[in-house]
Amino acid sequence: MPELSKRTETFTDSVIRRMTRISNKYGAVNLSQGFPDFEPPRELLDRLAEVSNEDFHQYSITWGAQNFREALAEKQSRLMGRRIDPNAEIVVTCGSTEAMMAAMMTVANPGDKVIVFSPFYENYGADTILSGAEPIYVPLYPPEFNFDPNELEAAFRQKPKALILCNPSNPCGKVFTYDELKIIADLAEKYDTFVITDEVYEHIVYAPHKHTYFASLPNMWERTISCSSLSKTYSITGWRLGYIIAPPHIIDVAKKVHDFLTVGAAAPLQEAAVTGLRFGDDYYRQLTYKYTEKRDLFLKGLDDIGISHTIPQGAYYVLLDISEFGFDSDLDFCEKLAEKVGVGAVPGSSFFRENVNHLIRLHFAKKNDTLNEALNRLSQIKKLKL
Repeated sequence: MPELSKRTETFTDSVIRRMTRISNKYGAVNLSQGFPDFEPPRELLDRLAEVSNEDFHQYSITWGAQNFREALAEKQSRLMGRRIDPNAEIVVTCGSTEAMMAAMMTVANPGDKVIVFSPFYENYGADTILSGAEPIYVPLYPPEFNFDPNELEAAFRQKPKALILCNPSNPCGKVFTYDELKIIADLAEKYDTFVITDEVYEHIVYAPHKHTYFASLPNMWERTISCSSLSKTYSITGWRLGYIIAPPHIIDVAKKVHDFLTVGAAAPLQEAAVTGLRFGDDYYRQLTYKYTEKRDLFLKGLDDIGISHTIPQGAYYVLLDISEFGFDSDLDFCEKLAEKVGVGAVPGSSFFRENVNHLIRLHFAKKNDTLNEALNRLSQIKKLKL
């Protein structure tokens, strides 16, 4: 038999999704894969029920239904501080996962280099490799997960085609400051580099931190491909509605890539989601309040148990330090945590280019009752010590 493609030889299947399967196997509280266990806004569900009896069951326009793009453009124009053209500057994708892949294939040629901060969401390295490009990893240093500007410029000197920026960041919860973003922007301009942003947690940011859209920085609109989705903002991860916002000359290419990757996102779900895109600012303030409450509840519980952890500035992930438990493999620890303690987590090594085996990731996008049950189980974590 002929050989299979070599593209996937350097990475595994998704460790995050694998840990969900392990959580299910042992009946663990799944704090590994980052999806809520509470319902989306009632207005979206009511509209979805109506849509099921309306005429939205065939293909919509390939790059997104007209009313969806118009509602998205209105929302993001207000947030990003510039008028977004719904017809020339938006592509609707099957989740931000496809948005990131389409963005990468839009800008990168085989052999190009792409800067990726470490730790990183596991898809970024795979996206780069599947595009035929080569990742250049730049470390973020705990506990604040700041970067060294000199190390970043050394990466830029390698003439990368693009830099991937996740802000707020998964898995470390970092929210990049304006000054940090300006350093990245200046280097991107100096070395003529695209910036591909993943801003899926744009509305989950904890005071006093603030989210700044990279495309809104001076001179950055023309070289930024902004990717995001509705998944986290409206608790509809299964709807798979994402998007790319970029200048027309970039979107023209992204439309072609998207067309041949997936044809288009689900038409009924786009129609129902328009309701959410038209929510007022009160919805986003309430979302911040909800996740701030969950963060405070979960972190206090971890403190009471006596587990060392990071303090997220945004998103809904916490990294736990498991050094005291004596495991050589964080994957083994996570499997034992699911089996013996009944809580699902993700090994930190799946997010780091560096040799990191002492961190695991948990998330708190769950009902308070679910978080309290997880904390109750985690109170038994010390029994895993070797």
